[in-house]
Amino acid sequence: MTPKLDFSLPVYALAPLAGYTDLPFRNVVKKFGADLTVSEMLSSNALAYGSAKTLKMLERSPNENPYSVQIAGAEDDIVRRAVEVLNGVDDIDIIDLNCGCPVPKIVCHGSGSALLNDLPRMARIIETIKKTSNKSTLSVKIRLGFESKNHIEIAKLVESCGADFLAVHGRTRAGKFKAPVDYDAIGEIKEAISIPVIANGDIDSFEKAQWVLNHTKADGVMIGRGAVGAPWIFHQLKTGSNSVDPLIKHAIIMEHLDSMIHFYGQRGVVMFRKHVHTYSKGYEGASAMRDEVNRIDDPVHFREVVDRFFLEHRQISEGFKASDMSCDY
Repeated sequence: MTPKLDFSLPVYALAPLAGYTDLPFRNVVKKFGADLTVSEMLSSNALAYGSAKTLKMLERSPNENPYSVQIAGAEDDIVRRAVEVLNGVDDIDIIDLNCGCPVPKIVCHGSGSALLNDLPRMARIIETIKKTSNKSTLSVKIRLGFESKNHIEIAKLVESCGADFLAVHGRTRAGKFKAPVDYDAIGEIKEAISIPVIANGDIDSFEKAQWVLNHTKADGVMIGRGAVGAPWIFHQLKTGSNSVDPLIKHAIIMEHLDSMIHFYGQRGVVMFRKHVHTYSKGYEGASAMRDEVNRIDDPVHFREVVDRFFLEHRQISEGFKASDMSCDY
């Protein structure tokens, strides 16, 4: 089936990050410029066995159109059962198979980037999703290989199994999140296959995104860690300007906070503290404000403090960067 995404212009996608790209965060980046949002990675086992927590994570914001749900799995039958669960959820447009996560607890179960080490199994799983799914689109997220690169072989396999588009993180599994991203290899994949290719890996600024698009000739970029603490990167890309009005930043931060409280209730205040820390890096008086909000549980009071801070204080240095984050997700 034809993907609902329009690849005639570069597609700007938010990558799934455990603990960060929940519904409130996706709602914000979608409202301010992202073309595609993807759920946090979900276990096929958890879906197949009806985990209430996992089913809650399927919820989408009304503005997420199209909406992609990413699954990880290692067994054909379990993946098939997981897809059958997703078939019963009307609000999903895309099923994305994760074949790139390098985290040991995922790999040791045969999921994520472990599939790059067993291409026949990877092919069976992609074909199982294609045959079982009633969604319009199937995508796959890969790395360049497991221990060493065999990226062209992997990409051609993904295409031959029926995927509609491919997202490529430009490292091998062995490279985890520290090795240099091989953008040349992403460009080689783009040349080798006919389905759209989205480039991913260390894209943490407007300038870097533009450079990656030009260098790889990819059909889009997928931004994960680079959007945490700076979700306005999608606004920059959509407007084609590196500058962001401080009032736009303020509006994004407050929209994020309001979405967290709406979705999680009072617990959203505690959960938003980590976002306050990233948003406020580089601002005058940030340390004192963080100390204050860490002791506030009341949503109204918390919102007043955050609102006032980002209206009244100015940014004096560049804020949060992707390299500040833990990579264990």
